[in-house]
Amino acid sequence: MSGIWQKMDRDQRLTPEFRACIEQAYGERGRKALAAVDAGQVKRYRDFFVVVGRSAEYVIEGDFCTCSDFLFRGRECWHILAVRIAERTGLYESYDLWYQDTWKP
Repeated sequence: MSGIWQKMDRDQRLTPEFRACIEQAYGERGRKALAAVDAGQVKRYRDFFVVVGRSAEYVIEGDFCTCSDFLFRGRECWHILAVRIAERTGLYESYDLWYQDTWKP
């Protein structure tokens, strides 16, 4: 799988080959990640990436996510995959502000 990520780093495009590899390697999590990227649900702030989920926004930093799936299982969720894809392709919304400044009490 690392070969396809390296190819993605080099090509910086979301090709049909890459989509198929993600779906094959990650199954439903891969499909959800691709759908999130396609729908523009990945956001980049100065401090974090954020993925808009069904019921909340999840903060992703490196290999950590604030979603309950990640916190419970302690392994890669679809939000992390979506950020990895978005970073390599540039397919994310960029905000020139700190995510913490968007919080409303």
